[in-house]
Amino acid sequence: MIKAGIIGSTGYAGQELVRLLLQHPEAEIVWYGSRSYVDEKYSSVFGNMVQLVDEKCLGEDMDALAAQADVIFTATPQGLCASLVNENILSKTKIIDLSADFRIKDVAKYEKWYGISHPTPDFVEEAVYGLCEVNRDAVRDARLIANPGCFPTCSTLSIYPLAKEHMIDMETLIIDAKSGTSGAGRGAKVPNLYCEVNESIKAYGVTTHRHTPEIEDQLSYASGETVTLNFTPHLVPMNRGILTTSYAKMKQPFREEDVRAVYQKYYGQEYFVRLLDPGVFPETRWVEGSNFVDVNFKIDERTGRIIMLGAIDNVVKGAAGQAVQNMNLMFGLEETTGLRIVPMFP
Repeated sequence: MIKAGIIGSTGYAGQELVRLLLQHPEAEIVWYGSRSYVDEKYSSVFGNMVQLVDEKCLGEDMDALAAQADVIFTATPQGLCASLVNENILSKTKIIDLSADFRIKDVAKYEKWYGISHPTPDFVEEAVYGLCEVNRDAVRDARLIANPGCFPTCSTLSIYPLAKEHMIDMETLIIDAKSGTSGAGRGAKVPNLYCEVNESIKAYGVTTHRHTPEIEDQLSYASGETVTLNFTPHLVPMNRGILTTSYAKMKQPFREEDVRAVYQKYYGQEYFVRLLDPGVFPETRWVEGSNFVDVNFKIDERTGRIIMLGAIDNVVKGAAGQAVQNMNLMFGLEETTGLRIVPMFP
């Protein structure tokens, strides 16, 4: 059994890790880490865990945890994992970090967008970006994983095949995204109160959202050119889900069957990426609670643009589910172990 510890287990992503790992046939949780609920029963924080988890929450002692766990998940705010990781810890255990601390290889860029100093830049180059469908082989050999952000996961996977095959003009790329409120985390914030978000939709982080450089980096690696794009997220009054709609000029008037063949080339054997039938477009309700990402596209012959769409559950494929997918690869398990979850509906 893989012994897993979670630092940040009382946030949304951390609780989702608990839910997934409790059902995982090859893993057991040995540490429920939390800053706010130390010594409180985990099931008193999350009522869905009554009779399932009897343990109390522990703190953030990475050294003590590294002596017990084969893998540590850090579902924490930016800066914490980077401040705790060191060579001694990585010599004992593997780390899957759900924050942005190791996603961006240019440390100066990370510090600019996140507004904090990186405490352990020496580990940035080693960290593997854990987008399994793209970096599967590197993930298998890694000891430190930078688990991708939710918007970058949905955006990158819906665009990646066309960027990789140089079929779209990357200079024209625009990404419009919609997200449920769980993406903002569990901390109390006035803009996320029920009365503030219900019956409304709003753009946020316009030109400044921190996932922008992560998306640009991943699409730059895919296309082989420096990508600068507009990314605008919107908050919608639902608990879970992300829908991205991306627009770009095609480099030539490709036929629909040509584009579909490219998506099939990259995703035809991928369990978690579902290329939908022509004319059927992704909806968040059909991926809720699952590790699936649904993708599709539509060519607009009138404008010469292609519209690329993707939908994920931001807490699963956009966070905890992808982290477990990475764990499976790192420990030589079948990638889908513990993750063959049928989406919930209604």
